Amino acid sequence: MNTRNTRERHVFEYALLRVVPSIERGEQINAGVVVYCRAKSFVTALTHLDEKRLLALDPEADVTGVRAVLHAVERHCRGGDDAGQAAEDDAGRRYRWLVAPRSTVVQPGPVHTGLTVDPAAEAERLLGLLVR
Repeated sequence: MNTRNTRERHVFEYALLRVVPSIERGEQINAGVVVYCRAKSFVTALTHLDEKRLLALDPEADVTGVRAVLHAVERHCRGGDDAGQAAEDDAGRRYRWLVAPRSTVVQPGPVHTGLTVDPAAEAERLLGLLVR
């Protein structure tokens, strides 16, 4: 008989993806979340771009470019053939690359931690709570 708890909680990390259309102004909107769970070798990025909010901050914002970057982040997390050089990287390495600070229009926020039994469901919950 398996005595291991099937609802075991695992540590996970997450960072918001923020769109900063004008670096000089520093205004931002949340546009996604990246979730990593080492115990499950799991990494995912879920995104949702609110175009109206983005254009309210900067009417000249490159919506198409921002969407392309967000979709590239999602591909990077999935790995596989469409992830480019990251295709061979493990989940942790892909996550660390995505949450590294950068001065671009799409930026990662600070890394936070928590406990979860289901990292995929946690990603959906965080997207709904912090982005949508």
